[in-house]
Amino acid sequence: MSYNFFAYISRMRYIGRWSLMRNALDENIQEHSHMVAVIAHALGVIRRDVFGVDCDPEEYAAVALYHDSSEILTGDLPTPIKYHSRSIREAYSQVEQLACEKLLATLPEELRGAFGEVLSGEKAARCHDLVKAADKLSAYIKCVEERKAGNNEFLSAEKQTRAILERSELPEVRYFLEHFMPAFELTLDELGTIE
Repeated sequence: MSYNFFAYISRMRYIGRWSLMRNALDENIQEHSHMVAVIAHALGVIRRDVFGVDCDPEEYAAVALYHDSSEILTGDLPTPIKYHSRSIREAYSQVEQLACEKLLATLPEELRGAFGEVLSGEKAARCHDLVKAADKLSAYIKCVEERKAGNNEFLSAEKQTRAILERSELPEVRYFLEHFMPAFELTLDELGTIE
């Protein structure tokens, strides 16, 4: 029997992000999910190795890889709509849960438990704080990159996203902002070559 789960996951590249904005650099949810996974893993390492909190950074990375997979079936709802009101957010959360269930049904029964954990189960819940922070950091990086590409369309989003990140109570976010975000302002020449 053939199963469709990974064929669906492969289609993440067809779902564009920032659909209401003029983009200098197009981004799809597959690219976004990769960056969120990289950042979530980093935040987990920071949590464990800098702040001494026992955690599994690989678990954060796995949850982040799949954090937007429901959008394969729902599309990417623009943030101003998604967060317009509590009732819309709650309704959309139900739609996301249904999409996750539909995706899980495309796996063999013996794999559903493991993937269910990272899509919407206990692992997803346990990793929510850092994955959500990584998602916001990824959005902020996108805004910075758009500005650097000469696109003023993202200036307001950049300012708002930075303010949200600065209000974060997570020390891992403050650490990332302080130690890693400045490099995103540099050109390749300024970053230098790897010697």
